[in-house]
Amino acid sequence: MSKAPTIEIGSIEIAGRPIGPEHPPFVICELSGNHNGSLDRALTMIDAAADTGADAIKIQTYTADTITLDVDRPEFKIRGGLWDGRSLHELYREAQTPYEWHPALFERAAKRGVILFSSPFDETAVDLLAGLDAPAYKIASFEAVDLPLIRYAAAKGKPLIISTGMASAAEMAAARDAALEAGAAGVVLLHCVSSYPATFADANVRTVADMATKFGCPIGLSDHTPGTAASVAAVAMGACVIEKHFTLARSDGGPDAAFSLEPAEFAALVRDCKDGWAALGRAHYDVLGSEKANIQFRRSLYVTADVAAGETLSRANIRSVRPGAGLPPAELDSVLGRPAARALQRGEPLSRDMVG
Repeated sequence: MSKAPTIEIGSIEIAGRPIGPEHPPFVICELSGNHNGSLDRALTMIDAAADTGADAIKIQTYTADTITLDVDRPEFKIRGGLWDGRSLHELYREAQTPYEWHPALFERAAKRGVILFSSPFDETAVDLLAGLDAPAYKIASFEAVDLPLIRYAAAKGKPLIISTGMASAAEMAAARDAALEAGAAGVVLLHCVSSYPATFADANVRTVADMATKFGCPIGLSDHTPGTAASVAAVAMGACVIEKHFTLARSDGGPDAAFSLEPAEFAALVRDCKDGWAALGRAHYDVLGSEKANIQFRRSLYVTADVAAGETLSRANIRSVRPGAGLPPAELDSVLGRPAARALQRGEPLSRDMVG
């Protein structure tokens, strides 16, 4: 595997937002083709996505003709899965986000104060996005091996987020190196399972932590599993970026609707990922400020029955109970069998001067 050009984890920014393990996860709402061919719906989706609290919204920039060929050959047909029997050209013709929509989508996102960027699939798409001042470029898993495309996008001088579904470790390193060498302002690699939907058994989010060690750049997850569990688990493993597909309602249909989250679900994803990151905190063994008020309620040694002066202390009259005003419970064996230094009353916390 080639050695990465020098880059520090956490040094990447997208539209002024730092990306790295020292910062809350950057949650991307993927609109994909769930606009169902309607610009009005796409604009409504941007509004709904912004309302979820997502850090960014992502679209895809291609036409059916820039991403595939309209030919009748077996290898251009999808076999199995969600899109069984469809041709690539037919699927992408339905799912494409027309180039002429892009200015309106970027304008709406800016109005809502949310970052918008896209996945380009050829040089014309990169040029369109550059003209709209896209703050980053996302390279999809299927394009992670297209080093010329990666270099062309990277040359615009913005960060690249690269999904790695199906890619080997060597291919991931090649994609990262190509981007950095061509001028990208940092790279994020996303662990991804290119299955739609993906199963939890295949998610393998421990890969996130391993990738951070291997590749020396921020790592995230492009999540195609149901619900939010895999994304939250990935944050616990160090994911700095979470990408998840979005729709207004799965019942509306759409190319990716079956594995997309609805608005309330996406809002829960954002909340759970941010809260999960906050809960990671740091490894420590100190008493927290929020705990100090409760120290008084820890167990300690108390007199549980009246004891005459000189009477032997025993388990019949000394016990560990809450609260914590007496000697520590660890002192129990050292006081049992010794005489009381004075008369003791039931309910008194036991102190050293009460033991003869």
